[in-house]
Amino acid sequence: MSLIHYNACPGCGSSEVSEKLQAKDYTVSQETFSIWECGRCTLRFTQDVPDAASIGPYYKSENYISHSDTKAGFINSLYHRGRRRTLSSKSALLKKFTGLQQGKLLDIGAGTGAFSAHMQNDGWEVTALEPDESARAAALQNYGVTLKNSEALWMLPADTFHAITMWHVLEHVHELYAYLDKINMLLHEKGKAFIAVPNYTSPDAAFYKQYWAAYDVPRHLYHFSPLSMKQLLHQHSLKLHNSRPMWFDSFYVSMLSEQYRNGASNHLSAFVNGMKSNLRAMSNKESCSSLIYIIEK
Repeated sequence: MSLIHYNACPGCGSSEVSEKLQAKDYTVSQETFSIWECGRCTLRFTQDVPDAASIGPYYKSENYISHSDTKAGFINSLYHRGRRRTLSSKSALLKKFTGLQQGKLLDIGAGTGAFSAHMQNDGWEVTALEPDESARAAALQNYGVTLKNSEALWMLPADTFHAITMWHVLEHVHELYAYLDKINMLLHEKGKAFIAVPNYTSPDAAFYKQYWAAYDVPRHLYHFSPLSMKQLLHQHSLKLHNSRPMWFDSFYVSMLSEQYRNGASNHLSAFVNGMKSNLRAMSNKESCSSLIYIIEK
């Protein structure tokens, strides 16, 4: 296995980096990984992370819902109930900010295809990419949607898509710079990209610390703050048009975090902590547990 050790920030290139905490992989390996932070742009990143050729085994778990689509257990059933609600809200978000009722959509990291299928049924022309073979098979079986391997991204034509979506995907990609440059190239002149990522500056992240489930090491290579995201976009000639909170995420993440911290789920405590996080974020939506960044050229 080859590991990536950063001597400089993978976001801005600054050498002002230092360790902030250690977090455990509760999903697959039970290994502990170090999380570092950049003193300049505030990006956090997982240190000594497996490279792209080595990280595959860390996704191989029935508990990894993005690939398995499992409904087993209360937390996973909660995820599915939340997802059914958010599919329509994501569709409405795309239509609002693109100004289109139908158009060309690129869904990067489509998982098991629920969002791609929803948008296809809504009349959009969808190109959907997913690196995991089992997730692609589930998308075809469950939704009748054919997902392409992620390598197809590099062969897509420029200025094509009215909307590009990455729902909790950017934190997973090793080729961070290449992806952002490609998004810039693929976006139609008036198109919008919608990138959702966890926010480590949220109140729930501060409460759970190393047990915060959205660190999800080593699968999450980067841990974004609003400041680090804005600086990263600027470096790639992209502009932040708007942002939107993902209110449901604080509850789902708190459920998992309670389990990691205490060895068992405490639904009441998780609900209370998720609600507290959202209430505190009401006065500053950029502190929500997860954020959707709406981006333009």
